[in-house]
Amino acid sequence: MDKIAEIYTDGSCHTQLKIGGWAAIVFYQGDKIILTDKAFETTHNRMELNAVIQAIMYFKATPDKPEKIIIYSDSQYVIRLRERMGRLRSTHFTTSRGNAIQNTDLIKKLYELIESINIEFVKVKAHQKKSVKVNYNREVDKLSRKIVRDYSQDNNLSTN
Repeated sequence: MDKIAEIYTDGSCHTQLKIGGWAAIVFYQGDKIILTDKAFETTHNRMELNAVIQAIMYFKATPDKPEKIIIYSDSQYVIRLRERMGRLRSTHFTTSRGNAIQNTDLIKKLYELIESINIEFVKVKAHQKKSVKVNYNREVDKLSRKIVRDYSQDNNLSTN
């Protein structure tokens, strides 16, 4: 039997305060591991990328590595990065106007990780309603939004 890890990821950001949170739920060898963190001066896309990168990096520190990682994300931005890899590298991560693309540091890190392990990306529908079936994408969405909400409330931050 293949050693396959399944990972659900999501990121969230309070756009005015630039406070973000990301979450990943990792399923591997019968275990469920929840990874989360927050960031400042960030964006939604950076949080989406961080969730994926940190979940993959989790396995860099473990001796029992999976043979394959399946990443489930509702982020079209993240999912499409693999198919854009050749083009982005050929343009040296610049736009048609010659400006650096956003999140180059994280995209390069993700590409480095993609080349070091067998990774499959699966696009899942965002913001699904609660159902009888356990929806881990919904769970990571709630976790990432809670990180942002809790930090904002705990520190009496507001958009005014």
